Amino acid sequence: MAGVIRTAVLLFQKRFQAGIVDGAVRLTFRLWDKPHVKVGGRYRVHPIGVVEVDAVELVKLKDISEADAKAGGFVSRAEMIDYMKPVAKKPLRATTRVFRVAFHHGGDGDRVTIALDENMSAEDVAALDARLTKWDGKKPWTKQTFALIAKHPRVAASQLAAKVGRETEPFKIDVRKLKKLGLTQSFEVGYEISPRGKKYLELSKR
Repeated sequence: MAGVIRTAVLLFQKRFQAGIVDGAVRLTFRLWDKPHVKVGGRYRVHPIGVVEVDAVELVKLKDISEADAKAGGFVSRAEMIDYMKPVAKKPLRATTRVFRVAFHHGGDGDRVTIALDENMSAEDVAALDARLTKWDGKKPWTKQTFALIAKHPRVAASQLAAKVGRETEPFKIDVRKLKKLGLTQSFEVGYEISPRGKKYLELSKR
Protein backbone atom coordinates (compact mmCIF):
# COMPACT_ATOMS: atom_id res chain seq x y z
CA MET A 1 0.00 0.00 0.00
CA ALA A 2 1.43 3.35 -1.04
CA GLY A 3 0.92 6.45 1.02
CA VAL A 4 2.39 8.95 3.40
CA ILE A 5 4.99 7.55 5.76
CA ARG A 6 4.28 8.88 9.22
CA THR A 7 6.71 9.75 11.99
CA ALA A 8 8.06 6.52 13.47
CA VAL A 9 6.30 5.59 16.68
CA LEU A 10 6.51 1.83 16.33
CA LEU A 11 10.00 1.29 17.68
CA PHE A 12 11.45 -2.21 17.96
CA GLN A 13 14.54 -3.69 19.53
CA LYS A 14 17.06 -5.19 17.14
CA ARG A 15 16.06 -8.73 18.16
CA PHE A 16 12.70 -8.33 16.37
CA GLN A 17 13.87 -6.67 13.15
CA ALA A 18 14.81 -9.71 11.05
CA GLY A 19 11.47 -11.32 11.91
CA ILE A 20 9.58 -8.20 10.86
CA VAL A 21 11.29 -8.22 7.47
CA ASP A 22 10.65 -11.92 6.80
CA GLY A 23 7.09 -11.83 8.18
CA ALA A 24 7.64 -14.05 11.22
CA VAL A 25 6.96 -11.07 13.52
CA ARG A 26 3.60 -9.55 12.67
CA LEU A 27 2.14 -8.51 16.02
CA THR A 28 3.24 -6.09 18.71
CA PHE A 29 1.72 -5.38 22.12
CA ARG A 30 1.82 -1.88 23.58
CA LEU A 31 0.89 -0.51 27.00
CA TRP A 32 -0.30 2.81 25.56
CA ASP A 33 -2.86 5.09 27.22
CA LYS A 34 -4.32 5.66 23.75
CA PRO A 35 -3.54 4.30 20.27
CA HIS A 36 -0.45 5.84 18.69
CA VAL A 37 -1.05 4.33 15.25
CA LYS A 38 -4.02 3.90 12.94
CA VAL A 39 -5.10 1.15 10.58
CA GLY A 40 -3.59 1.71 7.15
CA GLY A 41 -0.83 3.93 8.48
CA ARG A 42 2.76 3.50 7.31
CA TYR A 43 5.42 4.04 9.97
CA ARG A 44 9.20 4.13 9.79
CA VAL A 45 11.12 1.47 11.70
CA HIS A 46 14.83 2.17 11.46
CA PRO A 47 16.92 0.63 10.06
CA ILE A 48 14.65 -1.90 8.33
CA GLY A 49 12.20 0.37 6.53
CA VAL A 50 8.51 0.86 7.17
CA VAL A 51 5.64 -1.19 8.56
CA GLU A 52 2.00 -0.93 7.57
CA VAL A 53 -0.60 -1.32 10.31
CA ASP A 54 -3.36 -3.83 9.54
CA ALA A 55 -5.35 -3.78 12.80
CA VAL A 56 -5.38 -2.09 16.20
CA GLU A 57 -7.34 -3.72 19.01
CA LEU A 58 -7.55 -3.03 22.73
CA VAL A 59 -7.53 -6.38 24.56
CA LYS A 60 -7.00 -7.74 28.04
CA LEU A 61 -3.67 -9.36 28.82
CA LYS A 62 -5.41 -12.66 29.56
CA ASP A 63 -6.75 -12.72 25.99
CA ILE A 64 -3.27 -12.74 24.42
CA SER A 65 -2.51 -16.34 23.46
CA GLU A 66 0.71 -18.30 23.15
CA ALA A 67 0.33 -18.08 19.36
CA ASP A 68 -0.06 -14.29 19.60
CA ALA A 69 3.10 -14.03 21.69
CA LYS A 70 5.07 -16.09 19.16
CA ALA A 71 3.75 -13.89 16.33
CA GLY A 72 5.14 -11.01 18.35
CA GLY A 73 8.63 -12.49 18.26
CA PHE A 74 8.65 -14.15 21.69
CA VAL A 75 9.39 -17.76 22.58
CA SER A 76 6.37 -17.88 24.86
CA ARG A 77 3.62 -15.83 26.44
CA ALA A 78 5.56 -15.79 29.71
CA GLU A 79 8.57 -14.25 27.96
CA MET A 80 6.32 -11.60 26.43
CA ILE A 81 4.94 -10.65 29.85
CA ASP A 82 8.44 -10.45 31.34
CA TYR A 83 9.44 -8.18 28.45
CA MET A 84 6.52 -5.84 29.15
CA LYS A 85 7.04 -5.55 32.91
CA PRO A 86 9.82 -2.91 32.88
CA VAL A 87 7.68 -0.44 30.92
CA ALA A 88 4.42 -1.08 32.75
CA LYS A 89 3.23 1.81 34.94
CA LYS A 90 1.38 -0.63 37.21
CA PRO A 91 1.78 -4.33 38.02
CA LEU A 92 0.53 -6.43 35.12
CA ARG A 93 -2.70 -8.30 35.77
CA ALA A 94 -4.92 -10.56 33.72
CA THR A 95 -7.26 -7.59 33.19
CA THR A 96 -4.53 -5.13 32.16
CA ARG A 97 -5.52 -3.55 28.85
CA VAL A 98 -3.02 -3.86 26.03
CA PHE A 99 -3.07 -2.58 22.46
CA ARG A 100 -2.65 -5.50 20.06
CA VAL A 101 -1.24 -4.13 16.79
CA ALA A 102 -1.10 -6.30 13.67
CA PHE A 103 1.23 -5.15 10.91
CA HIS A 104 3.40 -6.22 8.02
CA HIS A 105 6.70 -5.02 6.59
CA GLY A 106 6.00 -2.36 4.00
CA GLY A 107 9.38 -2.01 2.30
CA ASP A 108 12.56 -0.06 2.86
CA GLY A 109 11.14 3.46 2.77
CA ASP A 110 12.93 6.29 1.00
CA ARG A 111 15.01 7.66 3.84
CA VAL A 112 15.95 4.22 5.13
CA THR A 113 17.31 3.26 1.72
CA ILE A 114 19.50 6.35 1.80
CA ALA A 115 20.67 5.56 5.34
CA LEU A 116 21.89 2.14 4.25
CA ASP A 117 23.53 3.36 1.04
CA GLU A 118 27.30 3.62 1.49
CA ASN A 119 27.99 4.48 -2.16
CA MET A 120 28.88 8.17 -2.05
CA SER A 121 30.43 10.24 -4.80
CA ALA A 122 32.64 13.26 -4.25
CA GLU A 123 29.64 15.37 -5.25
CA ASP A 124 27.48 13.68 -2.58
CA VAL A 125 30.08 14.43 0.08
CA ALA A 126 30.47 18.04 -1.05
CA ALA A 127 26.70 18.56 -0.99
CA LEU A 128 26.47 17.20 2.54
CA ASP A 129 29.44 19.32 3.61
CA ALA A 130 27.68 22.40 2.34
CA ARG A 131 24.38 21.49 4.00
CA LEU A 132 25.92 20.78 7.39
CA THR A 133 28.10 23.88 7.28
CA LYS A 134 24.99 25.95 6.62
CA TRP A 135 23.17 24.29 9.51
CA ASP A 136 26.05 24.92 11.87
CA GLY A 137 25.90 28.67 11.36
CA LYS A 138 27.19 30.61 14.34
CA LYS A 139 26.61 27.72 16.77
CA PRO A 140 28.23 24.59 15.32
CA TRP A 141 26.52 21.43 16.47
CA THR A 142 26.79 18.78 13.74
CA LYS A 143 30.33 17.52 14.51
CA GLN A 144 29.56 17.47 18.22
CA THR A 145 26.36 15.51 17.63
CA PHE A 146 28.05 12.94 15.38
CA ALA A 147 30.83 12.44 17.95
CA LEU A 148 28.34 12.12 20.80
CA ILE A 149 26.23 9.49 19.05
CA ALA A 150 29.31 7.58 17.90
CA LYS A 151 30.66 7.46 21.45
CA HIS A 152 27.31 6.72 23.11
CA PRO A 153 25.19 4.61 20.70
CA ARG A 154 21.65 3.75 21.74
CA VAL A 155 21.71 6.08 24.73
CA ALA A 156 18.52 8.06 25.48
CA ALA A 157 18.31 11.49 23.88
CA SER A 158 17.79 13.13 27.28
CA GLN A 159 21.10 11.70 28.52
CA LEU A 160 22.96 12.69 25.36
CA ALA A 161 21.61 16.23 25.51
CA ALA A 162 22.62 16.55 29.14
CA LYS A 163 26.20 15.55 28.32
CA VAL A 164 26.58 18.66 26.15
CA GLY A 165 24.40 20.99 28.22
CA ARG A 166 21.45 21.08 25.82
CA GLU A 167 17.70 20.78 26.25
CA THR A 168 16.31 17.44 25.07
CA GLU A 169 13.76 18.61 22.48
CA PRO A 170 16.08 20.95 20.52
CA PHE A 171 18.69 18.18 20.55
CA LYS A 172 16.20 15.64 19.17
CA ILE A 173 15.14 18.09 16.45
CA ASP A 174 18.75 18.43 15.33
CA VAL A 175 19.24 14.66 15.26
CA ARG A 176 16.10 14.35 13.12
CA LYS A 177 17.69 16.73 10.61
CA LEU A 178 20.66 14.39 10.33
CA LYS A 179 18.32 11.41 10.06
CA LYS A 180 16.46 13.01 7.14
CA LEU A 181 19.77 13.08 5.28
CA GLY A 182 20.26 9.39 6.05
CA LEU A 183 23.20 10.05 8.37
CA THR A 184 21.75 8.72 11.63
CA GLN A 185 19.27 6.03 12.63
CA SER A 186 16.81 5.93 15.53
CA PHE A 187 16.22 2.94 17.78
CA GLU A 188 13.88 2.11 20.63
CA VAL A 189 16.38 3.95 22.80
CA GLY A 190 18.85 6.40 21.31
CA TYR A 191 20.60 6.60 17.96
CA GLU A 192 23.47 5.27 15.87
CA ILE A 193 25.45 6.68 12.99
CA SER A 194 24.00 5.01 9.88
CA PRO A 195 26.15 3.16 7.34
CA ARG A 196 25.81 6.20 5.07
CA GLY A 197 26.75 8.49 7.94
CA LYS A 198 29.86 6.46 8.71
CA LYS A 199 30.95 6.59 5.09
CA TYR A 200 30.35 10.33 4.98
CA LEU A 201 32.44 10.91 8.11
CA GLU A 202 35.19 8.80 6.59
CA LEU A 203 35.25 10.81 3.36
CA SER A 204 34.48 14.31 4.57
CA LYS A 205 37.24 16.80 5.33
CA ARG A 206 35.04 18.97 7.54
